[in-house]
Amino acid sequence: MKQIIQSYRTGEITLEKVPVPLCKPRGVLVKNMFSIISPGTERLMIETGKKSLLGKALARPDLVRLAWEKAKREGFLSVLKEAMNRLDEPVPMGYSSSGLVVEVGEEVKEFQVGDRVACAGAGFASHAEYVWVPENLCVPIHGIGFEEASFVMLGAIALHGVRSAELTPGETVAVIGLGLIGLLSVGILDAYGFRVAAMDIDERKCELAREISSHIFAEKDELKFKGLIEQMTKGFGGDAVIVASATEDNKPLLLSEEICRRRGRIVLVGVADISFTRKVMWEKEISFTVSKAGGPGSLDSVYEKKGLDYPIEYARWTEKRNMEEFIRLIEQGRIDVQRLITHRFKIEEALNAYDLILKNKEPYIGVLLEYGQKDEKDKKEIEIKRASGLTSPLPSSSKNVGLIGGGLFTKNVLLPKIKKMKDIRLLKVATTSGPSSNHIAQKFGFVSATTDYRKILEDESIGSVIITTPHNLHGRMVLEALRAGKNVFVEKPLCMNESELEEIKAFYSSLFTAHSSPPFLMVGFNRIYSLLTEKLLSFIRRRATPLVMHYRINSGYLTLDHWTMDKEIGGGRIVGEVCHFIDYLHYISGAKPVSVFAESIDGDTGKFFKDDNVSVTLKFEDGSIGNILYTAKGSKAFSRERIEIFSEEEVGVIEDFRSLTLIRGGRKKRIKKFSQDMGYEKELEAFFGKNSFDPLLFNRYYYSMLATFKTVESLRGGKPIQI
Repeated sequence: MKQIIQSYRTGEITLEKVPVPLCKPRGVLVKNMFSIISPGTERLMIETGKKSLLGKALARPDLVRLAWEKAKREGFLSVLKEAMNRLDEPVPMGYSSSGLVVEVGEEVKEFQVGDRVACAGAGFASHAEYVWVPENLCVPIHGIGFEEASFVMLGAIALHGVRSAELTPGETVAVIGLGLIGLLSVGILDAYGFRVAAMDIDERKCELAREISSHIFAEKDELKFKGLIEQMTKGFGGDAVIVASATEDNKPLLLSEEICRRRGRIVLVGVADISFTRKVMWEKEISFTVSKAGGPGSLDSVYEKKGLDYPIEYARWTEKRNMEEFIRLIEQGRIDVQRLITHRFKIEEALNAYDLILKNKEPYIGVLLEYGQKDEKDKKEIEIKRASGLTSPLPSSSKNVGLIGGGLFTKNVLLPKIKKMKDIRLLKVATTSGPSSNHIAQKFGFVSATTDYRKILEDESIGSVIITTPHNLHGRMVLEALRAGKNVFVEKPLCMNESELEEIKAFYSSLFTAHSSPPFLMVGFNRIYSLLTEKLLSFIRRRATPLVMHYRINSGYLTLDHWTMDKEIGGGRIVGEVCHFIDYLHYISGAKPVSVFAESIDGDTGKFFKDDNVSVTLKFEDGSIGNILYTAKGSKAFSRERIEIFSEEEVGVIEDFRSLTLIRGGRKKRIKKFSQDMGYEKELEAFFGKNSFDPLLFNRYYYSMLATFKTVESLRGGKPIQI
């Protein structure tokens, strides 16, 4: 399918052919009929993308500070590569469209195939022939055309801006800036019966505002606009001012504070430098609000992606309810968006549309992209186009690789290292996003891209599958890949719960009687492959007594909305990350864990979460003990990881996998690395070098994951757990 993509690294806009997105649960696949370009937002995105690396850094000094702290721990080159990869991420353009539902995901209740819908959301309702949109960002349309319905997100943004002004009947509202959002705001205000005075430096836009209704007054000249407000309000000033302009200075806000009445309200819907005259704001006691997108639920993953609605008694006008209300106003003829459409371009001509906007070749307001009519062969086309490129017919080989998942870790760490390995052939990559799959395929040299991971499992030439999806998909996909006869490398954790773990174990047990060489499984517990770990293990290899081990992790604080913290998707930090350190101590001791006791901070924890601040004590079969201290309360300027191993009058200390200190008797030896050695390269070499199933390795994975799940159980029950 065709889709408009921006490279944030260069700002360049391209029309690309990418696979059709996968229809995931809690959402629908829509064949777009129309989408609308948001001139202000999209122009700002393009201009920001075109800035130099220094310009981008100056625009986000907060991210630069975080990168600097990380560079001190992990090395400058590592962090620079990560930053460049982030900038290289393809950005789908557009966030408001309309079309026909062609596929319905699991758990969707409201829609069925053939429904006409209006769609919203950045990253969802994009400028593409097909889009996957969560159920909470879709609304049905009846009695209006696809053209009008494609305005839905812009209308919801304008409507939320109006609601943020907290208006009451009979009030007078000033609107500054008559771009698309401003004109929609004027139309909504008029539909609800408010008195409106508007201003824009473009007289043609003022004329459009006046055409909406005879009750709307609009002026180009600032002095005349101020006089108009005084006349309409008997000199008191506007009850509310909605600023819908897009500028880098604060002039619209200075004007708004001047024309606003005492104890009035100013709402910023557009973009401006937020600085006021304190004396004026203090004397008038003006309230100021920045209106966020389409209303409550906007950019909330629980609302948008998981489909959990806010109770109407607590949030009357959510993002979706604003969308529905805007469509209702169009259906009742109270808002006419047709008059705002100035240009229509077919998707094949989309770059001409952006050229028009960026170069101001001629006046424009509403610029629509058109995708053509419904084709009866849609479903067949979707099935075919979910994969791009062709896989050469090759004999099955463990060196032929399929990748499922493509997050930043995969692109920053794994793929660059795999690409350098000899004899490895990257055949197929699958993510749920067409632009993402296509970008990874082009950047790293995969033969083809798809949005359906099952295409990888069905490809007989692929012998090895790498799984780097969100954690909740690991267990299921590992089993599917093993059953398809593929060798599997899966990032940690192996799975999310004991049930999945036992299912994987049962699979291998059943294979031993039927197969002489079952497919090989490796979990991404990379730290054991570090050269520093190898030297540490060699240092204590002659021990005859149990070890005392301590592993301290200064993990850094994550907010509750981070995907790792989502127990359904990420599993939380114990399952998602502490499993790493349990496996490490398991490996160093060489003995399976037999018991675990975990405790967390208690009492008033402030912003910190209990599961992020835990002490875990493990007992191993050989009598060794290990303590894991995991905290999110430390400073990121401090070292992240420190391992201390106490043997027979011997001590080994690894600091951030950049240095190793070995102490025996009175002698001390220190090994220091220029950059972190986390073991990724040797881990991948070990995976591709394996030819058969390793029962000892799987046994370690099994008990490491079991100990992880028992850690959670111990924390909940407050007592030691036998493993």
